[in-house]
Amino acid sequence: MKNIKDLKIKIFADGADITEMKKAYRSGIVKGFTTNPTLMKRAGVTDYEAFARSALAEIPDLPISFEVFSDDFDEMEDEARYIAGWGDNVYVKIPVTNTKGESSIPLIKKLSHDGLCLNITAILTTEQVKAVSKVLNHEVKSIVSVFAGRIADTGRDPVPYIKEAISILKTNPSAEVLWASPRELLNLFQAESCGCHIITIINDILKKIPLINKDLNQLSLETVNMFYTDGQAAGYSFGQITANKK
Repeated sequence: MKNIKDLKIKIFADGADITEMKKAYRSGIVKGFTTNPTLMKRAGVTDYEAFARSALAEIPDLPISFEVFSDDFDEMEDEARYIAGWGDNVYVKIPVTNTKGESSIPLIKKLSHDGLCLNITAILTTEQVKAVSKVLNHEVKSIVSVFAGRIADTGRDPVPYIKEAISILKTNPSAEVLWASPRELLNLFQAESCGCHIITIINDILKKIPLINKDLNQLSLETVNMFYTDGQAAGYSFGQITANKK
């Protein structure tokens, strides 16, 4: 198995905890950051802009994606332009549809050709990738986020979807495919092996990076110790067995 430093894929940290983002930034492993309203809510963020500007102050030189939250395309456009003004390293996340299932493609085309760096999110089908590919400005950086983890949740293998997305976008030198919503550290190596450009990983999975190439016998012993220690701490016992031995 490859060493983490040998991987070509870029690792982005996914979350909205400033303290954890700063740790990831200092680690040198993470090459960018993604957020979304759900992660912000989970992290207790109440002031969207204050959080974003605080993150940008701590991380001024790596790409960070911030998502619009309106469901109306006109309002979505206003939000996108406002968010883009927060910094040169900002990517604006635009969902591929709104909640009514209406396509965001016209807005994506407009914003991309106006020079905004976009992260197109919530993509799960090859047809969506094709539609996005047709309207992106080849001279402006963009990220196409394919939610591989959610595809896997349906019992489908996400790897062919990622490979197809890479193939569709290969003529666009400014577009990168991102493996979104990974479920385990193994997904990092799956994404690497199929040529994906970026994978975004939540903090709980990032913490497992030291496990890469760990000796499995040692890990087995640590697992047994964990079970034993937790059983002792919980005070579990079979009193009848002990009584019978006396």
